[in-house]
Amino acid sequence: MKTVAIIGTGLMGTDIAFASATAGFEVLLFDTNRERLVTSLGKIQDRFKRYAAAGKIDKNKVEGILKRITVCGAVEDISGAVIVIECVFEDLGVKRDVFCELDRVSRADAVLASNTSSISITEIASATKRPESVIGMHFLNPAHVMNLVELIPGIATTRETVETAKIFVKKLGKTHVESKDYPGFLLNRMLIPMINEAVYLLYEGAGTAESIDRVMKAGLNFPMGPLALADMIGLDVLLAVIEEMYRGYSDAKYRPCPLLKKFVAAGYLGKKSGRGFYIYND
Repeated sequence: MKTVAIIGTGLMGTDIAFASATAGFEVLLFDTNRERLVTSLGKIQDRFKRYAAAGKIDKNKVEGILKRITVCGAVEDISGAVIVIECVFEDLGVKRDVFCELDRVSRADAVLASNTSSISITEIASATKRPESVIGMHFLNPAHVMNLVELIPGIATTRETVETAKIFVKKLGKTHVESKDYPGFLLNRMLIPMINEAVYLLYEGAGTAESIDRVMKAGLNFPMGPLALADMIGLDVLLAVIEEMYRGYSDAKYRPCPLLKKFVAAGYLGKKSGRGFYIYND
């Protein structure tokens, strides 16, 4: 287990690639968007340089680590990877298309993992001819810092695939929990409704964004309020997750707040767009 491929080089893909390279893996990066791929590599290089300057990593090792990261020009170039992690947008159709391609190009013994935070692994795996090798591997944001990874077997996933995923997560220096394949899994089944309820409070005028967040920080000792956390996650991602949970459970308690939908429609996506429930100037 020496080579890991990252498919999709947005925020999560970039952070997982960084963590994998730091842990000693050969990393293959692929994205259909060449500009995003180049940007991701630049962010990884810059982070290693900053870590070295701050003494968080031996500066003499940085060059060797960076040499282990390869940018792939075609999806076929990831064929040598033993672990393949999909990190594309939270959309079942998009993910199924990606897994169909991964099934075609990946080696026979590869573990095909999805970094989905809510979508059924069984549904994703059905796009392949090897559902036994597909597993959910839900990293938390920021993936290179957060210690927990949720592992989600689909209905056909073998224990061998689960154990391989556990070994990989352990080599990254992270801990894991295993969840059943239900929408939202464990963490987001609890977290996303809480954030959505905070948005409802704002929508109904029960309090300001600042007061809603302050209640959770000062009252429950949360390091970050739910609305600030929503901005960090990305409101488009948050909406996609809760809509998937609403679809999966058909339960009104997962109905997304109209204000969340309005913000996403307006392009107010949180920190990445400069505006969400708060305004960001940097």
